[in-house]
Amino acid sequence: MIYIIAGQTASGKTALALDFAKRIGGHIINGDAFQVYRGLDIGTAKPTKEEQSSVPHHLYDIVDIDQSFSIFDYQARARQLIDELLAKHVPVIITGGSGLYIRSVLFDYTFSPSRPVDMSMYLAMSSEERHRFLQSIDEESASKIHANNQRRVLRAIEIFLQTGRKKSEIEQDQKKTPLYPYVMVTLDQDKEVLAKRITTRVEMMFKSGLQAELTALLNHYPPTAPGFRAIGYKELLANPNLSEDMLIQMIALNTRQYAKRQNTFFKNQFHIHPFKTHDDALDFLLKKHEETQ
Repeated sequence: MIYIIAGQTASGKTALALDFAKRIGGHIINGDAFQVYRGLDIGTAKPTKEEQSSVPHHLYDIVDIDQSFSIFDYQARARQLIDELLAKHVPVIITGGSGLYIRSVLFDYTFSPSRPVDMSMYLAMSSEERHRFLQSIDEESASKIHANNQRRVLRAIEIFLQTGRKKSEIEQDQKKTPLYPYVMVTLDQDKEVLAKRITTRVEMMFKSGLQAELTALLNHYPPTAPGFRAIGYKELLANPNLSEDMLIQMIALNTRQYAKRQNTFFKNQFHIHPFKTHDDALDFLLKKHEETQ
């Protein structure tokens, strides 16, 4: 049995995963696409060094910011790690908000090693032009992805260019039965509560030195490095002249929009057990763990 603690950013996943892992002697595996990068600590709300030392953590701080780390790489590393831990009867807990990364581990997603693709032409297009191009190569995916969802439109185009196959075709080939039995809980905060938590988190990031963290990293890595696509860093890089208050508002807004997409993905792509409170979710997980013993 694999335990998944997922859901929206700033919902309290890290604290729940830590408490649960301590109670059952579990290991935590990162399920966040940007927490794999060394140095992106404040902006990704990565578990602190103290938190990571309190229970075993895996797949955090494993690549440099200028390195490419694809979902293919994550799937391979995570599955190998899960198999090793389960063989030793170690409880496995995956926590994070990158739904597709988590799904790639649990389900029969087949990826090819990613090869570099020049996306500059598509980045320069307008949203409407990009979406029309996606329609020309993968009409089914285009019908499911809104033209304004730049990230997903670009990813669908990139998949076609890398593999020569439509994203929709690949998804149809994927089996729906999970490779590992799993229990997934999400912490679902009310919209207003989550919005306040996100704003508070972004304010704390600035107080903790987010801008100084980025400045120090830029001494070693170019601003185009893959890791800097994370929310928080990309806004700072694109708007060097904005005030701190304006940056906080922008990052909080983008984070809220991302949280909304996370919520939709988890509800549509997984069988989940949603909870409002930390304690209720923890009690549920502990009971599920007892049932497997």
